[in-house]
Amino acid sequence: MTVTATTAASSAANASSSAKSGLSGLNSGDFLKLMLAQMQQQDPTNPLDQKDMLAQMAQFSQLSSSTEMADTLKTISGQLDSVVSAQNATQDAVAALSDKISASTGTQAEA
Repeated sequence: MTVTATTAASSAANASSSAKSGLSGLNSGDFLKLMLAQMQQQDPTNPLDQKDMLAQMAQFSQLSSSTEMADTLKTISGQLDSVVSAQNATQDAVAALSDKISASTGTQAEA
C-alpha cells in the first residue's frame, strides 16, 4: 500500500488532534476523518486494498474496546475501594463496640 499524498491526511490529523494530548485523545470521529482523507488522496489507478482498510477498522475497533474496558475497570476499582473502606470502618466500629461491651460486663472479648 502506497500513499502518494500524505500531507492532506497529516493536516487532517493535526487539525483534529491539535487541542488533544497525544493519541489518547483520538476518537472514532478522528479515525473516520483520517480514513476519509486517506481515501480522497489515494491513487485511483491503485486504490487501497479492502483488506488493509478492514484491518485498520478492526484495529481501531479493538483499541476503542480496550480503552472502554480500561475505563470500566477503573470505575470498578474505585467502587471496590469504597466497599473495602466501608468494610474496614464497619470492622473498626464492631471492634470498638465489642470492647465497650466487654468493659461494661467485665469479660474478655474474643479475638
